Amino acid sequence: MQSSKTKILVEGAIMVALATVLSFIRVFKLPWGGSITLLSMLPIVLFSIRRGIKAGLTVSFLFSLVQFFQGIIDGLFGWGLTPVSLVACILLDYLIAFTVLGLAGIFRKKGVTGWICGIAFAVMLRFIMHFLSGVIIWKSFGQLWGDFFTENTVLYSLLYNGAYMLPEMIFTIIGAVVLLKAPKIGHYLTNTSEAAAK
Repeated sequence: MQSSKTKILVEGAIMVALATVLSFIRVFKLPWGGSITLLSMLPIVLFSIRRGIKAGLTVSFLFSLVQFFQGIIDGLFGWGLTPVSLVACILLDYLIAFTVLGLAGIFRKKGVTGWICGIAFAVMLRFIMHFLSGVIIWKSFGQLWGDFFTENTVLYSLLYNGAYMLPEMIFTIIGAVVLLKAPKIGHYLTNTSEAAAK
């Protein structure tokens, strides 16, 4: 039992490290902010599918902390946010947004359809967090796109966050399906008798 828990911890740590490395590899950076990474969410969602949502949420929370510290390095505290806005930003753009990725395994026992639905559900929740942040916290940045977007903060946040989150979701789903359907890898990732976490 202890050996199994240790194995899950090690596996989770490896997935967080892999996801962190992949988050630094930006395939495309949008001119107004946001970027499409090289499948940075894939290790986290695969872990959740393999180990279940309890272990998935634990690992995704750790990943959210790494992303938060990365945000600090990128100048989070120098963006001129009020204390309330800063706390809201930390929650919506980092802690909650990345933790919800651990829910990708919610339909893990339903095969390929469950994997796709689970990943889409988790990534959509992450998008909603960023979207809310855009509407509540970053609405003034709509002026960079013109007066129309300053007055239409919902549309601004939808376009801004959708521009990178939709491709990220599509690529993550494709990457997961390819790996999960590969005979040896798929068997390892979906062997629920070994991956006994619920």
